[in-house]
Amino acid sequence: MSYKVKLEVFEGPFDLLVYLIERAEMSIYDIRISEITEQYLEAIEEYKSQNIDVSAEFLVLAATLIEIKSKMLLPGSREDPEEELPDDPRKELVQKILEYKKFKQAASLLEKREETVLDRWYKPREDLSEYDNDHAFDVLVLDPDRFMKVFLEFLEKRRKLEDIQNRYEQSARARARIGIRDKMNRIRQFLKLSKRVTFREVMSECEDRYEVAVAFVAMLEMMRAGRIKVKQKVNFGEITIEGAEQ
Repeated sequence: MSYKVKLEVFEGPFDLLVYLIERAEMSIYDIRISEITEQYLEAIEEYKSQNIDVSAEFLVLAATLIEIKSKMLLPGSREDPEEELPDDPRKELVQKILEYKKFKQAASLLEKREETVLDRWYKPREDLSEYDNDHAFDVLVLDPDRFMKVFLEFLEKRRKLEDIQNRYEQSARARARIGIRDKMNRIRQFLKLSKRVTFREVMSECEDRYEVAVAFVAMLEMMRAGRIKVKQKVNFGEITIEGAEQ
């Protein structure tokens, strides 16, 4: 079986050889050297018939293939056709093919990366000499004593603000405590009029949510002190307040 090969597409002799091996579906580690040699020589002849100069590299590989073929045909070289001898004459050729394929794959990756880089656009370098002057990078110069004075003033202002905030919070807590006491007294007044009162009745005098919360806390404080008993039959149901002995 003969192959018609367009030799101009191959970059070198190993490129042609790998193509022939892959076309024949051979394993690189078990090349049918006789068949590949014939196909390779036919390709060389195709070169010559097209008046294409055959480089020395192609002829060197052809000679190598012929030499390997002759060694493979020596009588007694193999007892078992499927057994590979330690001194297989194809071994060196296989190593060269593997090395060639490795470098070819690396070259393909570099070519793809080059195409990617060429698709990028870079901002041209600008002339920044007009900004390069003595005042472009002025350094802040500050007297250490003045800096310390300003820093201490800052700390003093911060301390005053914290004092004002603390006094406000203490005053707010005091106001809330006074409100709780008022609500506790109001609950006592309700219980003097009736043995049982609902929390809803206590809330009826509350003007806003804050006052409702104060009333609820007042009720909890009285429960903790054992002054009242509180009952609620179901979750979110009506809360009943009754007087209790301490």
